[in-house]
Amino acid sequence: MYTEVSCVFMESCILPCSFQSGADPVIQWIQETAGNPYNQHFRNRTSLFKDQISRGNASLQLTGVEVQDQGGYRCYTRTMRGNKDSFINLRVDAPVSKVNMEQVGNRIICSSEGIYPEPDLTWSTSPLSNLTLQNQTSIQQTEQQLYNISSSLILSDSETDLIYICTISTRSNSRNTTFFIPSKMNTETNITQQLNLTLFLIQVSH
Repeated sequence: MYTEVSCVFMESCILPCSFQSGADPVIQWIQETAGNPYNQHFRNRTSLFKDQISRGNASLQLTGVEVQDQGGYRCYTRTMRGNKDSFINLRVDAPVSKVNMEQVGNRIICSSEGIYPEPDLTWSTSPLSNLTLQNQTSIQQTEQQLYNISSSLILSDSETDLIYICTISTRSNSRNTTFFIPSKMNTETNITQQLNLTLFLIQVSH
């Protein structure tokens, strides 16, 4: 049976392992996909809590967590009292940190970078509308195996006073951003009010 551990990309993470303390302890950590305890990928990135080994703590601290670190790990311990195997499944998450929105012509573009695992992107409006949201979404994977996502949505000429909402989600979190399209009537009203105010100020100054 595996203990599930979720780690955040490029942060430190602890893989738990305990045993019944005894004389002459032997501790061995193995990444099951690698098949050996001396994988060069982990050089200078792992450490034990040496001051706690005598109390039966064989937990492993992993620094600078990368996507390729995820998978199954086996913690093998042996003392004069016997042997023990513990199994850990490490899951890597790079949460959605920021969602960007910009307007280009008659389109709005929603994007975010550096996400893991592959995110979902959805468009919606407030208030809810029967409008068909025509969009194109593209996803690219970086050398670090993170995902960049971008979606382009065509703005509607028929409906205004709508808030367009772009939501990007992963298993660990969800973030959104909004874009507001005012009606032409509201725009004209605002302009008229500004003109009237300007004329009034001019008359007072004379």
